[in-house]
Amino acid sequence: MKKRIAIIGSGIAGLTLGNLLLTNSEFEFVIYEKNNILDLNEGFGIQLSVNSIYVLNKIGFSQLNANEKYHPTQLDFYSINFDKICDLNLEIFNLENEKYTTLKRSTLIKFLKEKLLSNSIIFRKQVNKVEKNNEKINISFTDGSNDEVDFLIVSDGVFSNTKSILEKKFFKPKYYGAIAIRSQIKVEDISNLNSNNISLIMGDNAHLVLYPVNKKKEINLVCIIRKKSDVSDSIKKILENTILKENKNLANLFKEELKSWPIYTSSGPVKSFYKNVLYMGDAFYTFPPTLAQGASQSIESASEIFELISSDNENIQNEYFKKRVERTNVINKRSKFNYFGFHITNPILKIFRNLFLKRLVKNKSFIQSYLGKIYK
Repeated sequence: MKKRIAIIGSGIAGLTLGNLLLTNSEFEFVIYEKNNILDLNEGFGIQLSVNSIYVLNKIGFSQLNANEKYHPTQLDFYSINFDKICDLNLEIFNLENEKYTTLKRSTLIKFLKEKLLSNSIIFRKQVNKVEKNNEKINISFTDGSNDEVDFLIVSDGVFSNTKSILEKKFFKPKYYGAIAIRSQIKVEDISNLNSNNISLIMGDNAHLVLYPVNKKKEINLVCIIRKKSDVSDSIKKILENTILKENKNLANLFKEELKSWPIYTSSGPVKSFYKNVLYMGDAFYTFPPTLAQGASQSIESASEIFELISSDNENIQNEYFKKRVERTNVINKRSKFNYFGFHITNPILKIFRNLFLKRLVKNKSFIQSYLGKIYK
């Protein structure tokens, strides 16, 4: 008899797991989404390292139109005044069919959605109550409907309402003390940088990352700025008091439409007291954005769950939780270390940081240990 799986949330993690489940006829699944539609209009970029491309290629990602994605070969480090410090060769992490990739998030969501059957995603569904019924999970929704499943996979983000309902405890993510500002810019706006590469610009308590998201060279810009309070201020005011105060020429990067939001991280991973309930993606743990692993870890966690339930392992939850916590701890520590290094304010420490960077990016053993273990 087929095992039935319910996935809560139709983000990158949920859609990836759905696509993987399609490859195994022993499962039937449904993705429940609280919103009315999937937003395919957002053009902001994401970075995917080799670990996630390996998973996506199993469901046909290599067949995606080559013009819709990009393979940057280098990460360039700059000071806030566009003085280049050093560069890192990203090709050392690439394999023949798995390469470091950038693209629009909406492009990936569209690809994942189109692979699924039309009835695979049910919209306007919000969990109201969850109960155990023998060895199964009974899910009640706010519209009065219900579903009984063998596994419940929760993937509804850092503000997961389902997790609070399941564990009968309110989970509040932590404000990370920073905000993100995103925009899309044109190649001509970054004449001081190499538009073929990922550019990381470091300032006082702030950094910017720019990279192409397709062969048309549409450029994604994300700026992370330390900010004590998560209370909303005008983006213009925040920029004027931080990076534009250091370099007014950066104003050229922020003339298009801007989107801003506070950055939150998880208080810690949670293992459900229901053995057949698993959390993945941001619902499991939300990382600081300074290692660019958010999307990749969502994809990776979906693959881990798929492999475990396909093996019919009796200890699925414990094995998944142990492996995911180990992975999370490593990535979290390195994300926080990057966050510190990118935002140094002391002029002397900046000199030492830049000297260390120049040495470290050419040290193959260090790079393979620091990044290679994450990317593969």
